[in-house]
Amino acid sequence: MTLSRPQHVLLTGAAGFIGFHVANNLLDQGIRVTGVDNLNAYYPVQLKTDRLALLAKRDGFSFHQVDIADHDAFKAAPGINDADAVVHLAAQAGVRYSLENPFAYGQSNLIGHLSVIELVRHHPNKPRLVYASSSSVYGANSKAPFSEGDRVDNPVSLYAATKRSNEMMSESYARLYGMEQVGLRFFTVYGPWGRPDMAYWTFTRDIIEGRPIRVFNNGHLKRDFTWIDDIVAGVVSTALDQPKTANLPLHRIYNIGNNRPVELGRFIEIVEEAVGKKAEKIMEPMQPGDVHATYANIDALARDHGFAPTTKLEDGIPRFVKWYRDYTKT
Repeated sequence: MTLSRPQHVLLTGAAGFIGFHVANNLLDQGIRVTGVDNLNAYYPVQLKTDRLALLAKRDGFSFHQVDIADHDAFKAAPGINDADAVVHLAAQAGVRYSLENPFAYGQSNLIGHLSVIELVRHHPNKPRLVYASSSSVYGANSKAPFSEGDRVDNPVSLYAATKRSNEMMSESYARLYGMEQVGLRFFTVYGPWGRPDMAYWTFTRDIIEGRPIRVFNNGHLKRDFTWIDDIVAGVVSTALDQPKTANLPLHRIYNIGNNRPVELGRFIEIVEEAVGKKAEKIMEPMQPGDVHATYANIDALARDHGFAPTTKLEDGIPRFVKWYRDYTKT
């Protein structure tokens, strides 16, 4: 297992929401970051290039526009072989989009993950790999909160199936090649510079612009909304620091969430209060691939890495809305 604290991190998905914030945190600590991203057009590329423009101003950051699924191009990118930790956040996101564009998920999430673990397998520094999984792997699990030991063999979306497949690929590589890997199951991450396809963004935008919002399953949903800074603290700790618990397996999976699920109706109220305007609601049925609730048991990550989220939705949403108004000038 890795003993010294890494000083150079290879970061995939560096232009993405979480990747951008992870890069900033690492750079704040004096850690060099080599970022890669293919800048795909799943949501407006301008947002990604705006994030990169801020990172480009910082010492210690370098960037390569590379598709990780193109293994030859990926492993040939400058600086790749100097890294002593790898944080793999690149993926095709979105549950509903997977119903329309399944091959994008096979390429980015399956081939892309295989490309990353093959890179790490042959890497001269034998770096620790931290990669993004998802709470979606729990499917329609009715047991709450969700725990890492729960069965996760009943995905309700292709996106979830690809993320579970990533976990299984990593488990096999840990056993075959002795690779240290950490999979993080993210629970509904939100915050400044976030993804425009997420409800906190679309609700904020539509309420400000006077358009109705679409409320699925008549509002009878719960999500474990997790503030971006809390997520970043967990990602960076698992990438850089030794776990506090001894004799852990080489491949470890952790939930990383807020441990405070919030009903959709309450979530909308918080957004309305932050915007200062009531929403017009269109009630719609449950969407294919969605789940009724997410709720993270975070005991394992707290035990092994001291993870302790601190930001309530009532505090985070107003901060996001302020950022959104500043960014969009609305």
